[in-house]
Amino acid sequence: MTPTRIAVIGLGSMGLGMATSLLRAGFEVSGYDVVTANAERLAAAGGRIAKTPAEAASGAAAVVCVVVNAAQTEAVLFGPDGCAATMKSGAVFISCATMAPDVVRGLAARLEAQGQHYLDAPISGGAARAAEGKLTILASGSAAAFATARPALDAMAATLHELGDAPGVGAGFKMVNQLLAGVHIAAACEAVAFGASLGLDLRKLYEVITGSAGNSWMFENRVPHILDADYTPRSAVNIFTKDLGIVLDMARAAPLSVPMAGSALQLFLMTAAAGMGQDDDASVARLFAMISGIDLPDGK
Repeated sequence: MTPTRIAVIGLGSMGLGMATSLLRAGFEVSGYDVVTANAERLAAAGGRIAKTPAEAASGAAAVVCVVVNAAQTEAVLFGPDGCAATMKSGAVFISCATMAPDVVRGLAARLEAQGQHYLDAPISGGAARAAEGKLTILASGSAAAFATARPALDAMAATLHELGDAPGVGAGFKMVNQLLAGVHIAAACEAVAFGASLGLDLRKLYEVITGSAGNSWMFENRVPHILDADYTPRSAVNIFTKDLGIVLDMARAAPLSVPMAGSALQLFLMTAAAGMGQDDDASVARLFAMISGIDLPDGK
């Protein structure tokens, strides 16, 4: 039996991990990325490189789109060489980018008018879980979209939340997650800077806090980057300037005051303005160090 073909558009750390999970589950995977080196890593893992999103999507039962934002998602679907033109009738577009719910609804309506399905499926869990096929996926869409996407979802996720029968609901849940994630990262960085200002042993601080009530998943996950002075971007500062910006836009339209999200956004914006936008989001700690003149680990 010929393996089912799945296309993966966007082969960065998350998309590549998802693609390799699909390969491991027995799917035939075609992939596209604007960065040639990313596509070559898929080829090394056993996937097929496509020259355009349209080529990748041709003949695929599902297209998994793992790009950064709404604009890139729209370009993948409807831009020159977009995959909407080559997706077969009844195929499903699994959209993983974080974006505002109203934008999701607009993209879904355009695709569904052509006879294809759209599954709103933002992801959480990081690159390591993506490579293990253990992501959390916050999904919403029609019953047909879920049915068509389910084999691929089962290969990529340990936890699948089915949140509603229309695209946009998953995006709403993801924005709540991003509000909390951004605030928690900023708070973790502030706490480490505060500990450094007190002259505390930061590794001992990490040990104590991770076993105490003040711990958070983000503290536990991000503070080791600070301790090792390793700001290689697992998730970049600019991801949160984007995502918290969406939160603030949505809150203003509600209207709803979100002061903690607003404060966190300013910290990420200042960190980006200081030249660290492409660095790991734990770089907010370096911003505190620059402002206050405290010393953080230098990795030596």
